[in-house]
Amino acid sequence: MSRDHPSSTVLHAFGVDGPARRLTGGQGTSWAADHVVLKPDGGALHEWLGDAFTDVTCEGFRLAAPVRTRDGAWSVQGWSATRWVQGGEPDYTAVSTWQEILTAGQAFHRAVAHLGRPVFLDTRRDWWAQADRAAWAERAIRFVPEFAALARRLEDALRPLGRPQLVHADLTKNVLFAPGLPPAIIDISPYWRAPAYADGIVVADALCWHDAPSSLWETVDVSAAAVARALLFRMATTNERVLSGGEGVDLQDEARRYGLAAAAIGL
Repeated sequence: MSRDHPSSTVLHAFGVDGPARRLTGGQGTSWAADHVVLKPDGGALHEWLGDAFTDVTCEGFRLAAPVRTRDGAWSVQGWSATRWVQGGEPDYTAVSTWQEILTAGQAFHRAVAHLGRPVFLDTRRDWWAQADRAAWAERAIRFVPEFAALARRLEDALRPLGRPQLVHADLTKNVLFAPGLPPAIIDISPYWRAPAYADGIVVADALCWHDAPSSLWETVDVSAAAVARALLFRMATTNERVLSGGEGVDLQDEARRYGLAAAAIGL
């Protein structure tokens, strides 16, 4: 069994006859073949999404939903699959792009608002899950010196954001667009938070990594409190990576970017 390339047995199990091609982007582990995209097994997350999304009506968006094998399983030989959706990344230099991403995300969140809280969220221990809990004061965190002062300013700006539900908290590069079709939502990163939090993360990403104008949060009507919570989450994620020995982090550059984004919302 190989996790590097889906075998012919795996392709056949998901009803695919043609060869698989590696997809660029993400973690570099995805392969497309005919009507599916294959990835190393997503475990409990993938199975939960597969079952839950059978009860989701897509209005205003398309969804790269999990796909079962021919015999009804969610994975085979360490591989899982989602439906391939047509589309590509938008022009991130256009302010209108960020509104379109937010609108697609909001449609998705309306469609999944009835779903219950998945139990597997409690067992996640990755950088992102730990950082999310820290951003919501559910666990203590020790910020590195480069982030400490900004973290305190962000914490002072936090406010309640609304009722929690299932949200996709990594929409920025996971909404694809195609002419004449609704936006496509891919690679669900599930959290149990208010939808405003997901909106804030989109704006925070735009400000930090895509040179969006400082007025973006006002233009797209996302609150400063939502952006502050999102910045704390993204900064805490970087912090978790550093403290766990992750390499390739330019702390000075990331602190500068988070600081500029915080200044844009008045902090």
